[in-house]
Amino acid sequence: MRTEAGQRSVGRAAALLLACLATTATTLTVAPPARAADPAGQLFTIGDPRITESSGLAASRSHPGVYWTHNDSDDGPYVYAVDSQGRTVATVTLRGVQPRDVEAISLGPDGRLYLGDIGDNLGGKWPEVWIYAFAEPAELRDQTVDVARYRVRYEDGPRDAEALMIHPVTGRAYIASKKQGGGSLYQGPEKLSTGGVNTFHRVADVPWTTDGAFSPDGTRLVLRGYFGATLCRWQGDAPAQPAQLSAPLQRQGESVTFTADGRALLYGSEGKDSPVWRAPLDNDQLPDTVPPSTAPAPAPAPGTGSSAPAGASPSVADDAPPSASGGASGIGPSSGGVGLLVVLGVGAAVFSLRRKRRSG
Repeated sequence: MRTEAGQRSVGRAAALLLACLATTATTLTVAPPARAADPAGQLFTIGDPRITESSGLAASRSHPGVYWTHNDSDDGPYVYAVDSQGRTVATVTLRGVQPRDVEAISLGPDGRLYLGDIGDNLGGKWPEVWIYAFAEPAELRDQTVDVARYRVRYEDGPRDAEALMIHPVTGRAYIASKKQGGGSLYQGPEKLSTGGVNTFHRVADVPWTTDGAFSPDGTRLVLRGYFGATLCRWQGDAPAQPAQLSAPLQRQGESVTFTADGRALLYGSEGKDSPVWRAPLDNDQLPDTVPPSTAPAPAPAPGTGSSAPAGASPSVADDAPPSASGGASGIGPSSGGVGLLVVLGVGAAVFSLRRKRRSG
């Protein structure tokens, strides 16, 4: 049942999103950023009918071209391995876990996947949330695994959050809260413990964040929202030198991860048959350490004279903002068509927020 407070919160969210129309036209009508050398566009579509609320992405280190994802809620203790053509190649069941609102997934330096059961659709009412950790499977097959369960609380009280990031060098856990007008970045203890409560301490302000990820070498942090993303250098134990990135406008932009080589970002969305976009980073945005590029080509748009490989995703143009020349750029929208795209994005986000309130 939706409470009066929930209705007010949805109303505030809707007002905020609609207010973005006044400012987004300014922030999005700039010229598209210079194209990087690697291709950009829709990489694949998640075709599994069970995955309708993909809310997190993590690039596998053990299985090149494989990405781990999960549903937001109302699914069960499942994590899915999806290949670069959008096919589910493994389903992992977490033994003894009854998730409440899973929002994020991250891979640690210990070879374990960390699943963040950290959502709070009541606006920050749960006294504690949880992180589950399990070893990344060596074989891609359906299986049930044991997990470590970590209890989490914030030093300044309950928070709604959708971003969990495990630093790939130190192994330290970070959570970004989701709040209208901006949230906070919280740092976990040096090492998580299953023996008691793990208190997370606030270390920085962050924009409205629906997901985040560290680069493979730990020198960059990306945080995304519904209308854009921020890339930061990681210095010590906090983000620095933030720079805005253009992110694709999606139905409900809820996930982001670096590719395994750190040269590009992948953006995902909730919804049935949700697209995953690849956005290469420019040279000045790259992590400090990257291997030679081995970037897969995204699916081509129809009419380009190219044929997609068997099983590849639908056309790039399905979700693509137009480029300055009218083609599908896959990254930043130009001034033409921005108003329509923003209206569609606002409408989708408001609808999704209302749906989340009803299910929460």
